[in-house]
Amino acid sequence: MAYENTVAPGGPGVEAPLPAPWRHLRLRRPGPADHLPVLAVVDSWWGGLGGAEGARQRALLLPRLMFQHFGASSFLVTSDAPPSADGHTGRDERIVAFLIGFLSPSKPDESYIHFVGIDPAERGRGLGAALYERFFAYSRAHGRSVVRAITSPQNTGSYAFHTRMGFVTEPGPKEFDGKPVQPDYDGPGLDRLSFRKDL
Repeated sequence: MAYENTVAPGGPGVEAPLPAPWRHLRLRRPGPADHLPVLAVVDSWWGGLGGAEGARQRALLLPRLMFQHFGASSFLVTSDAPPSADGHTGRDERIVAFLIGFLSPSKPDESYIHFVGIDPAERGRGLGAALYERFFAYSRAHGRSVVRAITSPQNTGSYAFHTRMGFVTEPGPKEFDGKPVQPDYDGPGLDRLSFRKDL
């Protein structure tokens, strides 16, 4: 996997290195060569949820075009692979986390977080929040004042995380467990919670 598009130090919160305790990790922009490696870890991180059909659905949410056209607004966190038995330390990478987001081309005040994944071994320590804050800074630097995201009504962990990050759930005509839902948002029967954060 190539090391192009390394995120260089400097810049107000956008290009700065990751904070402790992740300074040993590398932050860079994803590119087309990262597409299949990211799909592989996503399937592993989700524990094979849904079997082959679940893997297919996740792949549809992360098509190659996201890596071809939205790399500049997205982030990939990697770690060098551990040394082999003979002590060789190659330039292979281990994907630790990623955030795929973009600046809306239709709504010049808005940006959108499309998909985020964190290695289960790294969850609960603030790495996801650090990536979100990085994306907020990127959005502000490009004149955006609103960030949007969605999740499924059943994903209570995602709902709790977005609420902690300052997102509000937009009103909807339907409810699920007391939360407003946008019915058929992603197609028939695919209801979603719609989040908004004002920067």
